[in-house]
Amino acid sequence: MAQGEIRFVSCYAHWDDDRLVVGNEVIERAWRIRSGLLHADSFVDKRTGRQWLARPAQHPAPTPAVGPRGELPGPTVTTRAGRLFPTHAAGLEVVLRSPLPAGEYRVEMLVFPGASGISLRALFPGAAALLAADGPAGTTATGIEGAAPAEASDHFPVADALEHAVLALRHARLTQVRLLDQTDIHNELVFESEWLLHTAEGPLELQGNLFVVEDPLTGDGLIFLKHAPLAHARPVPSAVDFRAEARRGREFLPGSADYGFGFEVGFYGHGLGATEGLGGYRCVLLSYTGGLTGRTEALQRHQRQFRTYNPGRDGMFLSNTWGDRNRDERIAESFMRREIDAGAGLGVDVTQIDDGWQKGRTSNSATPGGVWLGFWASDPDFWQPHPDRLPNGLGPLVEEARRRGLRFGLWFAPDSAADFANWTRDAAVVLDLHRRWGVVHFKIDGVRALTKLAEVNLWRFFERVLRESDGCVVFDLDVTADIRPGYFGMMEVGPIFVENRYTDWHRYWPHQTLRNLWKLAHYVDPARLRMEFLNPGRHAHLYEGDPLAPAQYRADALFATVMAANPLGWFEVSHLPPAFVAEVAPLVKTWREHRDRLLGGTIHPVGDAPDGLAWTGFLSVAPDARSGYVLAFRELNGSATWWLDVEPGLLGAAGFKAEVLGGRGTVQVDGLRLEITVPEQLDFVFARLA
Repeated sequence: MAQGEIRFVSCYAHWDDDRLVVGNEVIERAWRIRSGLLHADSFVDKRTGRQWLARPAQHPAPTPAVGPRGELPGPTVTTRAGRLFPTHAAGLEVVLRSPLPAGEYRVEMLVFPGASGISLRALFPGAAALLAADGPAGTTATGIEGAAPAEASDHFPVADALEHAVLALRHARLTQVRLLDQTDIHNELVFESEWLLHTAEGPLELQGNLFVVEDPLTGDGLIFLKHAPLAHARPVPSAVDFRAEARRGREFLPGSADYGFGFEVGFYGHGLGATEGLGGYRCVLLSYTGGLTGRTEALQRHQRQFRTYNPGRDGMFLSNTWGDRNRDERIAESFMRREIDAGAGLGVDVTQIDDGWQKGRTSNSATPGGVWLGFWASDPDFWQPHPDRLPNGLGPLVEEARRRGLRFGLWFAPDSAADFANWTRDAAVVLDLHRRWGVVHFKIDGVRALTKLAEVNLWRFFERVLRESDGCVVFDLDVTADIRPGYFGMMEVGPIFVENRYTDWHRYWPHQTLRNLWKLAHYVDPARLRMEFLNPGRHAHLYEGDPLAPAQYRADALFATVMAANPLGWFEVSHLPPAFVAEVAPLVKTWREHRDRLLGGTIHPVGDAPDGLAWTGFLSVAPDARSGYVLAFRELNGSATWWLDVEPGLLGAAGFKAEVLGGRGTVQVDGLRLEITVPEQLDFVFARLA
């Protein structure tokens, strides 16, 4: 392989026959090249000078087991630079291609300026036939205590590996983060399991998309993230996603005669399908400093490099008619005109019609006889405007919304039948609605991706629309039910539509929605989440005697629970009480003036997890760390005052001041401590820090 080098902004790569190096101003990674495969050799965080790897990896990654090793023709390296996908930031792509007996093996690497990791993706035609069950050696449990092995042994599996590394750590805290979707049946969405790894620990074999290894002595850490559906929703399942085992030996302290300690880790699950040409999942190993706040910042920065936050496209306040459970019964041109008028008064950005605008009938219709699979087979004109409900089509409504300063959104369900075989027709429908009427926002529902081909065809649908609209179309990807891409499966697509909660069924509590947002925000960028608030006056009798009932909250406090994300007004706006609108509209106006700075910063959950009794909230820190916002909630507790300590360096030098923008309370600054007062329970205060 010929030597080469490329630079793009702060990103760079250089390579020769034996070694590939990729980095930027934050980190640098190097791999040895052996028989066309990559072996992790070095990972340096330039901010601290920390070398994360104790020694070169003996096993290749990313790669499946490829059968006999031997001398093979050398690999080649190609590169591209710039904005390589409409929703991505500009970055550098490095592609290594190796001819192997079963076909070309390709590893794509993507690095962005300011990134603390390099994402990898393996594409390997025919890989499924070559996957080997090259598992760990067996051990016998005797119950007899003895000395630990003097040297580390190498019995890690090599099949289906995304990453393999031996980390130079004396102590390590491992956190497995398990996220849940299918929120129609799950209320709690985030679970963390934690281990302190020691020499006798392991091996640990775990499932999930997200794992964190942190040095508890320094707060430095590594994040292992797989861009894939959650474990239960992957068409190609992984028995093990992450494996860790403590190691002991001289190689962990280079240049020393003493024994040191380290931890061998493996990250698995390409998600490669048996069908030729279906590529695997992308993964990334992110370095961070500063403990929890640094981890949150690294994860949000990474996600925003795959879906940049664009003012005017993202962070929209959207209303959807489905939340009042009238389903499609009221949908008509006259009703939607009232929705547009009321939405303009409330401050809504996008008024969206859910299921029922189209001619075809689904199983969710108030009228029996609809379908939930095979839309095109049931009616070739399924996605035409309903001739009775909207006899003049969408044009008059879109124009009326535009005249009132609103955008128009629609519900859409790509046809899951036959592994999304109709994805090209579905893409054509969405693109036509976008080009003809300027529809930008689509709620995506009804997805059922049970096979690898279904998953790939679903991505092809999204990819075509995003490329041909230059990233203008925004998809809200519903994760409330069925088998769907989830939080990390297709991050480029748009906001995650997190919940369907209804007062009709006594299932909406504001503190639970706030809790889910707060807990998810540690790992999922809040600018990628669509979170709901409801009309608290509906079915108030079902909550009689409940001190946490929706009606116990002031109207603007309900909006505040979701304004650190993409707010969803899950109601018919035209049926809101006038007093509700009068209280919410001023806060919405203020939020719209500040949202791009609020959502454009790193959003840190602060305080305790919301549980109905906590002091809790969010701290948004601007990219330059010179300003930010605090959003604080006093739940049902007896203290009107809360002291929030801001970590040193998080908001730059001390000396900033607080300006209250909304809610009822005060924020006083004392060095790096905020004294926050909210006189009433179940209320909030929103302030700018500068």
